[in-house]
Amino acid sequence: MNGQTGWCHVRRRTGDSMETATFASSVRHFDAVERKPLYHFRPGTRILTLAAPGCTFRCTYCINHRMSQYGREDDVPWTASAVDPAEIVAMAEAEGAGVGLSYTEPSLAIELTKALARCGKAAGVPIVWKTNGFLTAEAADAVMPSLAAANIDLKAADEDAHRRLTGAPLGPVLATLREFAENGIWVEVCTPVIPGVNAEPAQLARMAGQLAAISPDIPWHLLRWTPGFRLKDGDPTSPAALSEAVAIGRQAGLNYVYVERALGADGRATCCPRCHRILVSRAIWALDSIGLYDGCCPGCGYRVAGRW
Repeated sequence: MNGQTGWCHVRRRTGDSMETATFASSVRHFDAVERKPLYHFRPGTRILTLAAPGCTFRCTYCINHRMSQYGREDDVPWTASAVDPAEIVAMAEAEGAGVGLSYTEPSLAIELTKALARCGKAAGVPIVWKTNGFLTAEAADAVMPSLAAANIDLKAADEDAHRRLTGAPLGPVLATLREFAENGIWVEVCTPVIPGVNAEPAQLARMAGQLAAISPDIPWHLLRWTPGFRLKDGDPTSPAALSEAVAIGRQAGLNYVYVERALGADGRATCCPRCHRILVSRAIWALDSIGLYDGCCPGCGYRVAGRW
């Protein structure tokens, strides 16, 4: 029907044509690659970050709902401005930076991603995503050649819990995780640890096992949840619960498990899986020091997975 929009309100039919709102962004700023978070991809690099409108999920706890829920929430106004991919890449190149799509859902902006990648290829500017991973196989195939790295959210271990949190099934997320990892995209994963929802040891162990089955070298970022949006009841995730979640991840065989703030600098440090030497130290959203030698531990020679 003429004028009809999609469920995510970022595409519209006009006659026999389809219009997209995704060559636009609500933000345009430089921040650290560690903030995506990507800990094993070009540490210390800056990322020129964009947020094209919309999201395929309706997460009950979304901290970015004032951008991601455009068109579906009455108090979310249109704040985006037009994006010129060549201009964005030139800005990033001048700063020795990459370009990232974050805060909203970049899989809605595959056209923009591909345009940025075409401009960025000659300039050596990588394109990265912070995504919920909810893609069809066809969409994943279309975008993978354009991406250097992606942080993908894994929000729950089973279909029921995932639908309660996001309104969407889990299966496509796990399929995207595997597809990206197997096709050369550097992948890291975020999980918000939410008491009473997905923080039970059995849920965490299952998620860790799902990741380890793809690769034990996938970094797992455990995020502290705080009440907000529609999930306002309860206390923030405790440091003790996050520490337990780290132990669960390591017991499942994951080599790199991180907590951004609640466990201090130790929670952000990359240690050698073999000799346990600290190899990368990080401040909050910044690189502190890196002690790798050609991607390897200088103490025992272990090759640390990543794009160093």
